Amino acid sequence: MKKLISIFLLCQVFLLQLAGQVSSYQPGEKVNYIIHYGAINAGMASLELRKDSFSGKDIWHSAMEARTTGMAEALFRVKDTYESYINPATELPVKSIRNINEGRYHKYNIVLFDHVTRKDSAILTSDLTGIHITPQGIHDIISCFYWFRNHNLPGIANFKKGEMIEMTTWFTDELYPIRMKYIGEEEIKTRAGKIMCYKFNPVTEVGRLFKTQEDVSFWFSADKNFLPVKIRFNIFVGAFMVDMVSYEGLVYPLDIKKK
Repeated sequence: MKKLISIFLLCQVFLLQLAGQVSSYQPGEKVNYIIHYGAINAGMASLELRKDSFSGKDIWHSAMEARTTGMAEALFRVKDTYESYINPATELPVKSIRNINEGRYHKYNIVLFDHVTRKDSAILTSDLTGIHITPQGIHDIISCFYWFRNHNLPGIANFKKGEMIEMTTWFTDELYPIRMKYIGEEEIKTRAGKIMCYKFNPVTEVGRLFKTQEDVSFWFSADKNFLPVKIRFNIFVGAFMVDMVSYEGLVYPLDIKKK
């Protein structure tokens, strides 16, 4: 589950804001997904952004939760939660939480991000591993997802098929590079209807889980929301799909062809 969730997103500095508010997402946005293996439903996931406060300041709080259901729940219970507290002015994280519960394995970690004290770098403080100095503008695994939607995808008209976008995040208490390969446009089916999307393949690590470096695919809606509507994981035992089943609080109406 850690590797599946971790394969997220990237950046190139292209600032796009509207009236002081980000244009592709906003607090109140929530997306629900179903995780399935063929016709077998294995779990549910959700990604939500809401207003909150941290150290007396207004921030945006995003939470992503993934959990098993049904037969999968009986065989191996998983409930993982990732949280990111984001400064809306910079879209950089100020705090992240990783709460992992997978069978008998449990891990809870809080990381605080200081982007102000040092001009040439960021200072991260982890509950588990202490203080780390990282490159400026470092993201966590959730905040980079929103940054990607708001700063990379608006310039997608300039992307060439096969072009690689790179970003370094902080994940599992280490620098975690993410590289996304642009595949092109593709219309996909969802439970809500057909949606034209931009497809990306994040570079995956060949080994226990994946056979090739292109065994994961993401589809983002080809409208101003750039909403993630589908993910596919090709692993040794087959293909797991993450499909959007419902959404709310979008900035723009989702460009969707009803069934």
